[in-house]
Amino acid sequence: MHVPDGFFNAVTSVSAGAVAAAGVAVCLRGARRELDDRTAPMAGLVAAFIFAVQMLNFPVAAGTSGHLMGGALAAILVGPYTGVLCMAVVLLVQGVFFADGGLTALGVNVTIMGLVTVLVGWGVFRLVAGLTRGKVVVAAFLGALISVPAAALVFTLLFAIGGTAPIEVGAVAAAMGGVHVLIGVGEAVITALTVGAVLAVRPDLVYGARGLSKPLVLRGAEGETTAGETPAGETTAGEPQPVAAGRGAFKPFLLGGVGVTLVLAGVVSFFASGDPDGLEAVAENKGFGDQAADHLFGTWALADYGDVGGIPVGVAGIIGVGLVLLIAGAVGYAARGRGKSSDQIKV
Repeated sequence: MHVPDGFFNAVTSVSAGAVAAAGVAVCLRGARRELDDRTAPMAGLVAAFIFAVQMLNFPVAAGTSGHLMGGALAAILVGPYTGVLCMAVVLLVQGVFFADGGLTALGVNVTIMGLVTVLVGWGVFRLVAGLTRGKVVVAAFLGALISVPAAALVFTLLFAIGGTAPIEVGAVAAAMGGVHVLIGVGEAVITALTVGAVLAVRPDLVYGARGLSKPLVLRGAEGETTAGETPAGETTAGEPQPVAAGRGAFKPFLLGGVGVTLVLAGVVSFFASGDPDGLEAVAENKGFGDQAADHLFGTWALADYGDVGGIPVGVAGIIGVGLVLLIAGAVGYAARGRGKSSDQIKV
């Protein structure tokens, strides 16, 4: 749902930009509670993964495709504040380097695909996780499912306020809501599978599972212990010493995640659907697609993921993954909290 330039008037675009800037500023401060020296690289990995999977359009109806938005996934993996930062970096790189999403519409895109999907996805996730007594994957599925049509409805609301085409808002709402419910199913499946996979190998790195998932059982020569306890009740200075679940496996996990992300962007992207996504299809069907303005950077070699410059989509994807990984990782380190360690967090 990358909104191009021209769909909204200047007042709406500027107002959405102000909302997006304020939201990102709040999240830069809030991310201190979610990130530390050890988990800051997760911001880069999650953002890069979302960038890669967004390239993988999947068919949802005749002549229409969809792709992951990723707000709910980011919030569950690294926290809602950091999740917004991840989405903002992805959208910035897409808009500037790949002409995917307008420059004047960047605030609209960050508001819809960043703030709305993270807030709704995280809110539903927390509610469902509480009601289901910590069923993280189920909560992730429902949070992601609902976040997509919620974003579509916010787009429709903004279009009613400042859309540049005289289109009946009810028709736009019905079309956007209908197709994005289908896209939401795909989003939910991808999110649940990803969260479940990370939970299986590194539950301590799933922010949404902290305090919800069952303690990791560690088996050794002296018997079984759980994360946060020492074998046989051993103490130092009379205090129990915490055990980090899978701490030594963090670097292999990070490298493995980068490897999977590169394969998705560099190889699987060749098999993505070429049909227009939900917003593009609705715009064409409802007659406001011609309102889209040419992108300022639309002639750059990487525009349209390399199609303009004749660069293979996989190569463009790998370049994008590298850019997002570096920028989001740097943002994560800059926003991280000092003087605390995620090793102390019980999972």
